Order: sequence, then structure tokens, then C-alpha cells
Amino acid sequence: MSTLASGTISEIHGQEMPSESVRALVIQILFPFLLAGFGTVLAGMLLDVVQHWDVFRNVTEIFILVPPLLGLKGNLEMTLASRLSTAVNVGRFNSSSEKWNLITGNLALKQVQATVLGFLAALVASALGWILEEELIVNHVALLCCCSIVTAFTASLLQGIVMVGVIVGSKKVGVNPDNIATPTAASLGDIITLGLLAVISQEPYPYITYLVCVVFLCLTPMWVILSFRHSDSQKLLFSSWEPVITAMMISSLGGLILDRTITDPKLEGVVLYSPVINGVGGNLVSIQASRVATYLHFHCPLGELPDDAKGFYSPCHNFCTTGPNGRSAQVLLTLAIPGHLVFIYTIYLIQGSPDPPTAVFIFFYLAAAFTQVFLLLGIVDVMVHCLWKWGRDPDSFSIPYLTALADLLGTGFLTLCFLLMSLVT
Repeated sequence: MSTLASGTISEIHGQEMPSESVRALVIQILFPFLLAGFGTVLAGMLLDVVQHWDVFRNVTEIFILVPPLLGLKGNLEMTLASRLSTAVNVGRFNSSSEKWNLITGNLALKQVQATVLGFLAALVASALGWILEEELIVNHVALLCCCSIVTAFTASLLQGIVMVGVIVGSKKVGVNPDNIATPTAASLGDIITLGLLAVISQEPYPYITYLVCVVFLCLTPMWVILSFRHSDSQKLLFSSWEPVITAMMISSLGGLILDRTITDPKLEGVVLYSPVINGVGGNLVSIQASRVATYLHFHCPLGELPDDAKGFYSPCHNFCTTGPNGRSAQVLLTLAIPGHLVFIYTIYLIQGSPDPPTAVFIFFYLAAAFTQVFLLLGIVDVMVHCLWKWGRDPDSFSIPYLTALADLLGTGFLTLCFLLMSLVT
């Protein structure tokens, strides 16, 4: 295996693990992180525009649907990126047949998951809307289901192909895919998914959407067969539903909060900034999850923990250590504040607002964003190690939970931020 950054090579758990300098780590993370952040900025601005479209006003359950659909990039794209990044780092891409069977099986698995999750997300959004409004409109349920399935399927296929290209390309140029794959997936995920949802829901001939939805559902058996091309994706076809469905439910709670903010003038900016704070938090914690999973793959067999993780383990452990996971956690936490400042002023410049963001808004927003990222980076270390100890591959199980928590915490803290601003100003 080629080194992924300058540094020494150590022999750990029978394999070579490249070490990275802090400088190499920052350089590799920074560009994909900013690219992903600008993607969330565009998604937030798009959501701020389409919230005034007739279909979004008439079918308000769409707002409950937005976070779980955007969360599919964490449930599916980032999980795929993490699995394939680990496969590259441990040398499973060295064999051409192994590589393409692994890619085909994982892409097919992802399409099955996207179809099922799109359908379930629409049902959950309809049920929550029914509970809140005490009214269930069958036409709205049908529209939500079809839009959700077509959006999830199409976005998943497009992003999956791009993701494979990024990971294969990173291996060829000697860049660690753990650092760039998940934020690259995130940079495309929000804007593609939200754009597709907006366009499909506005379709003037709904029967076309219904027909396409039926075709995609009929393709499911083919994807199931293709997922059997590799033993890993075959196992995941049966074992991976718990985290992605649970994550979808958690994201739906964030959608419920978002739906409640639409009608409150005090919370007007939540729609614009929620994709940004949720996306940035999810991007940063996904990088850390992927890196910690790769570290465990090198250091110990599944079900056993390395010596430094045995006994009492503090969530703040990584912020105080100089090991590879500690350095990456410190770098990622450090990027949160300047990154959000860049994204706040990018929104201001693109919108052409006459008044710049106020100091009060910046203070509360950055406090919310920093708290979200700090909590997530503390949770990720404990979660990944626990999953590993319980014999569950964190590449497949951790990121869905973490990105869903990023959605819930981000939307919740952002709403609190605007409520506090209304009391101060």
C-alpha cells in the first residue's frame, strides 16, 4: 500500500498503517470541508426559496420530509464512502476483481436502501403531519411517497457513482480517502437531493412521477441480486437496516422542529441556516468516524479494543491526546468556527442583503454550532468503540446515527439560537 501522507510507516495488527502530519491532515480535509460547506449553503438558500412555492405551502409535511431525505447522504453516501475508504486503506482494492465486486455490491445495496428509506420517510412524515394537523389527506400521502422514492433513488444513484470515482481516484493519487470521501459526498448530497425534491414535487403531471416511482420499485429485485456480488454487501443487506431506519426516525424529529418554525416569524432564519449547521456538523463527525474505524481495523480484530480504549473511557479523551484520532478531533473542532464564519458571510454576499449579520446573531450561531460539533466529536469516539466491541462494523453502523444526531442537535440548537436572539434584541 502506498503511503497516504508523509510520515513513518508502522506495522500494526499485521498491516502497514500510514501516519499523517497535522499539516497533511489539514490540507487534505480543508478543501473538501469547504466544498461540502458551500454545498450546504446552496441547499439552505434553495430551501429558503422553495419554502414559498405552492406545493411547500399546501403540503407542509414536505418540511418534515426534508431532514430525513437530506440525511440519506449520512445513512447511505457517507456510509458507503467510509466502507470503501477503509477497504482502500487495508488493501482490498489491490485486487481488480475484489474491487469491482465490492463496488457493485455496495452500490446495489445502496439503491435497495434508498428505495425503502424513501418510502418509509414519506410514511413517517405523513404520520407526524397527521398527528399535528389531525387530518390525513390521501393525495398528499401519495405525493410524498412518490416524490420521496424518486428523489432518494435518483440522488443515491448519482452520488454513488461520483463517490466511487472520488475514492478510486484518491487511491491513485495517494490521498487518504478517509479525509476527502465523506465531505465530498456531503458537498453533493444536500443540493442534489433538495433540488430533485423541489423539481419533482412541482411536476405539473403527477402521473409521470407515479409511473417513475413504480418503475423504481420494480427494479428493487435486480438491486437485491446484484448486492449478492460481494459477501460484505450480502451480509449488510440483512443486518444494516437497524441503524439507517433509526437514523431516519431521528432526522424526522429534526424535520418536525423545522416544520414548526415555518409559521413563527421569530424563527424565520432557521430554514436558511439549518442545512448549513446540520451539514457541517455531519461532515466533521463523519470524517472522524471514518478515521477512528480505520484505526481500529489496523489495531485489533473486530470485538476487541486496543489497550488505550480499555477500562474507563471519557468522551473528552480525544481532545486531550496526541494520537492520530486526537489530532484529527482537535483539527476538526478547530475548523468549525472559521468554517461557519465563511459560510455565514457567503450567504450574506450571495443574497446581497443590505445589512451584514449582527454580532448578536454571529455569537449565538457560533455558540450553537460549536456546541453541536463538540458534542458530536465526543459521542463519535464512544459510539465507534462500543460498536467495535459489540462486533458491529462502525463503517456501516456509526455514521447514520451520527449524521441523524447532527440533524437533530443542529436544528434544535439553531431554533434555540433564534429564540434567544428574539429575547435579546
